[in-house]
Amino acid sequence: MEKHALRWWALAVAVLAVLVDMIDNQIVAVALPTIQRELGTGEAALQWISAGYALGFALTLITGGRLGDRHGTKKLFVAGMVVFTAASLAAGLAGHVGVLITARVVQGIGSGLMVPQVLSFIHAEFDEQERPKAMTWYAAAFPLGGLAGPLLGGALTEADLFGTGWRAIFLVNLPIGVLALAGALVTMPSRPGFHRHRMDLGGLALLTAALFAVFYPLVQGRELGWPMWTVVLLVAAVPLFGVFALHQRNQARRGGEPLIAPDLLKRLAGGQAVLLCVNTGVGVFFILTLHLQLGLGFSPWEAALTFAPSTLGIVAGNVLAMQLAPRLGRSFTAGAVAVLLVGLVAIAVLVLQLGTALTGWVLLVPVIAVGLGLGAVLNALFATSMSQIEPAQAGAASGVVNTTVQLGTATGIALCGTVFFTRLDGGYESATAGALAVSAGVLVLALVLTAVLRQPVVRQSQAVG
Repeated sequence: MEKHALRWWALAVAVLAVLVDMIDNQIVAVALPTIQRELGTGEAALQWISAGYALGFALTLITGGRLGDRHGTKKLFVAGMVVFTAASLAAGLAGHVGVLITARVVQGIGSGLMVPQVLSFIHAEFDEQERPKAMTWYAAAFPLGGLAGPLLGGALTEADLFGTGWRAIFLVNLPIGVLALAGALVTMPSRPGFHRHRMDLGGLALLTAALFAVFYPLVQGRELGWPMWTVVLLVAAVPLFGVFALHQRNQARRGGEPLIAPDLLKRLAGGQAVLLCVNTGVGVFFILTLHLQLGLGFSPWEAALTFAPSTLGIVAGNVLAMQLAPRLGRSFTAGAVAVLLVGLVAIAVLVLQLGTALTGWVLLVPVIAVGLGLGAVLNALFATSMSQIEPAQAGAASGVVNTTVQLGTATGIALCGTVFFTRLDGGYESATAGALAVSAGVLVLALVLTAVLRQPVVRQSQAVG
């Protein structure tokens, strides 16, 4: 296939979209107390505003990748960016919390349509010599977005541009979205789809129902007083997940295309279990942001700066993982989880011991430690997961891995948020420490699960994406 002349410009547009996605995943956290004051939202609504994006993203990732294969990468990228930009406008203009939550979910859906196309584009348009450089640019968007999101959220919320206040964190996506749309239309090649995937709508419906049965009562149950139907719904999630698994197996036996291929999931199961626990554990940062602002009076900007040093740890953890994880295997992953766990426990101790005397400077070392452990374990798990599959399954495996990350994030926000708000009558220190204890417990489970991880498979030419 002839090389597309504007492929590097198109890559810049694609990486910009990934950067915006990462920023938007993080940007809302420091603005939540301000949103709560201005919209008069309940506590559960804060969890939905934050977790809704990750849920919409997770439910669309795998389907988005398959739609791109079927209809063409450019078409799905443009469609995803249109949905994301329109939802950002709706979020910025929202006058009611229900509208804001819906817009956040739709933002996630737009990203789920858009982001999977980036890896497909890199694989299709760059040869073996150019692909490592292209992947470097793609990978750089993740830590940069993770750092820029909270900082930009804090800066825009405090700046109150043109009297928009917190709304600016969503409205800022409009010019970026228009720029990315124009760039994609001009630079991306219009190539037809090459796989005629049949959408597993039944599997998608079952997975959505199972996740709803978990998240809705977990987030809303406390405010509603835990009526019996919320407990029944939680219990019903187990058979729903079972029916989903059975449906996927039957789809594969009949020669259909399941949402998640059972044989692929079987090879990735151990790593995905650890990955889900790790991302659930770090969901507690949603609570730490609330603690700093509501409990200690930090401004949005100060709260963002407090957690910004974690990015230094993430970068260092990535470097260590690239050097050591292939040689040390599951031992390295276990060590990285342990560092992450120690960092969170240290934060919990400081919260309880110092109370209102807690400062950002005191949290500096444990925050960097959390970033170090997180960067190392995520890189190691991504590499191990991708090494277990054949190159032809890279797209599907990438969708499974990224879906696990988003589901873990949403679960962590829902679980830690429920514990935090339940204990809030005892004070912010008690509530935050309780959420951190739950997070630590999930990470202990992750540490135990590292014992069943498969060792990474080393191939002569292995690309991780």
